[in-house]
Amino acid sequence: APQVKICGLTQPEQARACADLGADAVGLVFYPKSPRFVTREAARVVCASLPASVAKVGVFVDEPMDVILEVVRDCGLTAVQLHGRESSQLVKEIADQFINVIKALYVEGLPAMDKADDYPAAAFLIECRKGILPGGNAMAWDWKAARDFGASRPLILAGGLDPENVGKAIRDAVPDAVDVSTGVEASPGIKDMKKVDAFIRAVRACNIDKPLRRIFS
Repeated sequence: APQVKICGLTQPEQARACADLGADAVGLVFYPKSPRFVTREAARVVCASLPASVAKVGVFVDEPMDVILEVVRDCGLTAVQLHGRESSQLVKEIADQFINVIKALYVEGLPAMDKADDYPAAAFLIECRKGILPGGNAMAWDWKAARDFGASRPLILAGGLDPENVGKAIRDAVPDAVDVSTGVEASPGIKDMKKVDAFIRAVRACNIDKPLRRIFS
């Protein structure tokens, strides 16, 4: 089955609970305009609460390299997710620091999926790019549009996923990993652990008849 990333964590006890339920990665949002924004100090506590087996992914939007690297060091992040219009050079420079880089690309927006070759990223997060904020904005889309992309590149599927539809999304796109935030929340930044559990169980129930790439390790 695909790996699971639970994004938008703000509290250490909830991050640990996600790990205990089987999440492969947690995401911490360092974009100040997001309702799930966490300070560096809060993120440090969240990361310290997690076992080494769970990837700690920092989400950034158009931040300069020095800021990203400072946060990686301060918080103990194991990967960064770039969700803006970052240059291919920035992706390369961060990857050269032996940091896993996930680059977000969009079906309807920029940077577009067909620009993947421009970025030396370890994996790509694909979503539709609806709504006013970077990210999925809890809107479902035609996940089949990402299927061909994932045939040749490491694919993380995001955007509008929840416990009820993630099975269909996986069948449509055959991703290596899925990323969810709003679909398992009680309120922005506060997860509903019953929904997290149901989401992870729904993903684990999927039987993909092809080798999947391991993105989070």
